[in-house]
Amino acid sequence: MFFATPDLCDDYPELVQVMEPMMTNYGGRDTFGGEIVTVKCHEDNSLVKESAGKPGHGKVLVVDGGGSLRRALLGDMIAENAVRNGWEGLIIYGCVRDVDALAELDLGVQALASIPLKTDKRGIGDLNVPVTFGGITFHPGGYVYADNNGVIVSPSPLVGEG
Repeated sequence: MFFATPDLCDDYPELVQVMEPMMTNYGGRDTFGGEIVTVKCHEDNSLVKESAGKPGHGKVLVVDGGGSLRRALLGDMIAENAVRNGWEGLIIYGCVRDVDALAELDLGVQALASIPLKTDKRGIGDLNVPVTFGGITFHPGGYVYADNNGVIVSPSPLVGEG
């Protein structure tokens, strides 16, 4: 899948919404996109781990961590599992850890920051609910595209697979 978010914004201005600039690329794949699957959680990555363990071909996991900068919602083990299960990437409104390992994986990862502290796993959170951060709402079943220019969403696919 090749695209540039500026081109998608130019080609589909009536379809796209653009997230406020706040994310940093941590994954080995700078450009990624796909169907949105959401997790809403706060300093508990139980549902992130569970989701990464399911088939994710053509999908991006969008995690609303409430913007917490106190705990990492993604580390190398969960990310490696996401790669094994075919996920295109993760967009995390929160932190990640194991950033050197993340950079080696064929996975898109964008997050606010990195911190070495893991979360507790209490099984708390919501799966596939609309989440809002960065000035836009991510709807499960919609589409997200991310690259070094930013993150955009669309209600329908803008890029074919391949």
